[in-house]
Amino acid sequence: MPTHAKFAMPKPVRITGRSSSITNSFVNGIIPVIWPTEAQIEEALLVLGMDTVVCAYCGDGATEWDHFRPLVVAQKPTGYISEIHNLVPACGKCNQSKGNRHWRDWMLSSARLSPTTRGVVDIEVRMARLSDFESWGTPTKVDFEALVGAELWEMHWRNHQAILDLMRTAEMTAETMRQRVAESRSVVEPPVPVSLS
Repeated sequence: MPTHAKFAMPKPVRITGRSSSITNSFVNGIIPVIWPTEAQIEEALLVLGMDTVVCAYCGDGATEWDHFRPLVVAQKPTGYISEIHNLVPACGKCNQSKGNRHWRDWMLSSARLSPTTRGVVDIEVRMARLSDFESWGTPTKVDFEALVGAELWEMHWRNHQAILDLMRTAEMTAETMRQRVAESRSVVEPPVPVSLS
């Protein structure tokens, strides 16, 4: 194996590339978190057919609990919250790959690291259990704007937009800085000649 195949260069970071994290923070910052009882946790695991806690999507070891129904779609809150009726154990691969997609569509998709892409052999069994989970109980769904009032709701999203606008301005500044650094490097460090022999 060539040496360069063992090396992975970090990907360049763009300030505006973090805008979805900001949106998620603005939603997660307002949604309630309702802690389940031990009995609720046991019931959820029973519905999911689990004796031990594993990823509900692929069966690997669970490292976190995923929001089964997404909290954010199209940069707006769905109204679902953090509670046992909306959380399933997941591994990091599945949680990151699923994102805010519907669980069934994602599981059967060719998305990177989806259970189908990874060749999970008991995918039909897992999907049947997740379907049972989806029918179990009634998840809470909140109309945040109606609860807090239009004025406060609009202020929250104006703050969100102001941060995104500032990120775009910061990205333009950073781009100018990257260009100047690149120009200075071409003067200070000439390219290394390549041997043709």
